[in-house]
Amino acid sequence: MTGSGSGIGRAIVDRLAADGWQVLGVDLKAPEGDLAETLPGPSLGADLTTREGNKAAVDTALEHFGRLDLVVANAGFQHVSPVVDFDEDRWDALLAILLTSPFLLAKYAWESLRAAPRGGRFVAIASAHALAASPFKAGYVSAKHGVLGLVKTLALEGAADGITSTAVCPGYVRTPLVEKQIADQARAHGIDEDRVLEEVILTPHAVKRLIEPSEVADVVAFLQTPAGSAFSGSPVTMDMGWTAR
Repeated sequence: MTGSGSGIGRAIVDRLAADGWQVLGVDLKAPEGDLAETLPGPSLGADLTTREGNKAAVDTALEHFGRLDLVVANAGFQHVSPVVDFDEDRWDALLAILLTSPFLLAKYAWESLRAAPRGGRFVAIASAHALAASPFKAGYVSAKHGVLGLVKTLALEGAADGITSTAVCPGYVRTPLVEKQIADQARAHGIDEDRVLEEVILTPHAVKRLIEPSEVADVVAFLQTPAGSAFSGSPVTMDMGWTAR
């Protein structure tokens, strides 16, 4: 489980652990002190923009648990900027963490997922931005569209071996990632920060509220049940009506 330090990732770790899963949480820095004590399982600090970091995530899970039944690729960040000003290093970093990391995790975990007793499962936390675009988010939107294509490909390649692959595509979720966008969105749109939530972030939602991290975790948990096994090669869209327009 990558991006486990907060937000959606932490909610998924807690929910899977409550359901009886043994979970390795992976984030850029391993938690320390009181935060580490609240985690329900082992954790790893790893730079998932590198091949070595993704390999370490898979290897560490195998060392702890002896097998690997599920990979959840969730780590990410956002960068808001017009294309003309979009920092090229941030573009590279976005694609590395949002698209290349899921590919590497799947590649390194593939043989273990193939050997999973009940069939291996790969879940990418994509976004409504895997299905639609927004201005000033060229890197994020491009990477999320790419990860949906990756999920479809993994589903086809893994079908004969019982490996399913699914992209969970939420709209805006109440996370630190969304909160950190507010100042950048205000600058990009030329409005005050206190207007961003209503006039920018929630504008595409037909239902005008943020999704809670626990709601995303519930969907991921459902996908691990027998009833969720038919969801492969497809987006599971939970976007408050965003893409219904």
